[in-house]
Amino acid sequence: MCDDGGHDHGAIPALQPGGTRIVVVGKGGVGKTTLAALLSRVIARAGAAVIAVDADEQRNLAVTLGIPPAEAAAIVPVSRADDYVEEKTGARPGEGAGGMLRLNPDTRDVVDRLSVAAPDDIRLVVMGGVQRAGGGCLCPENAVMASVLADMRLRPDDVVVMDTHAGVEHFGRALAKGFDVGVVVVEPSYNSVAVGLETARLAADLGITNQHLVVNRANGAADKDRVLDLVEQLGGRAFASVHTVPADAAVQLSEPSVEDLLAGGPVLDAVAHLAAHLVGGYHHQHEHHHHHEPALLEV
Repeated sequence: MCDDGGHDHGAIPALQPGGTRIVVVGKGGVGKTTLAALLSRVIARAGAAVIAVDADEQRNLAVTLGIPPAEAAAIVPVSRADDYVEEKTGARPGEGAGGMLRLNPDTRDVVDRLSVAAPDDIRLVVMGGVQRAGGGCLCPENAVMASVLADMRLRPDDVVVMDTHAGVEHFGRALAKGFDVGVVVVEPSYNSVAVGLETARLAADLGITNQHLVVNRANGAADKDRVLDLVEQLGGRAFASVHTVPADAAVQLSEPSVEDLLAGGPVLDAVAHLAAHLVGGYHHQHEHHHHHEPALLEV
């Protein structure tokens, strides 16, 4: 397990051909959306083509990325893109599974057709609500969303960062097929760590075994130690790396957008360090930004 307390982390692998897909998971309220937005912005500024996916039913990622609230409110999620869903599955959202519903639609064009522009040339795809009736509804919108997660085609330098609801079980095997890196976000509390570990186990069961633990809103090394002790008490788990993001009033002052955090500070530094572990191999390429922007270097 790599710990971010020292500097001997070994080589970080370069971004693999075919892109990297990162899913951010954890208990509600631990800061997943802020972390996902900052990761997206930092990675984009380091030279990657970033696709941000909002799979949290609260749908706050757009505003957090820096899209103005009025524009964010007007975004039509994939689950409510009636014409697109009907084209792909043969049925419109809200209709039952009668008739010939295509359960494996070709959604490789979803980024081109349904994404919206976010700062730093990020493309945002908002998924929308997930139907849970009967333990797995065969409704057309679910078929489309599952296909989006499983089959999104990426170029070699594309990175997908997905913000989620508390768990990953809603998308099941589609998530496993599409995503390869998990970021488990916790706070220094028993409940947060317990939910985080359960989510990590669910993700591992789906095949997402490259998992990184983030202790968010940490007040020094003692909070990280507390979380690691709780992990052991709750059965233990091996993470590829462990990171801390410090508690900082600047996060609240910046919200709902992370824009102000990108000017620099301990939170940005911590997220840039995490980003280097997740994707590696990036160096700053966007010359038109003049304020403080950490490049993603090997650490």
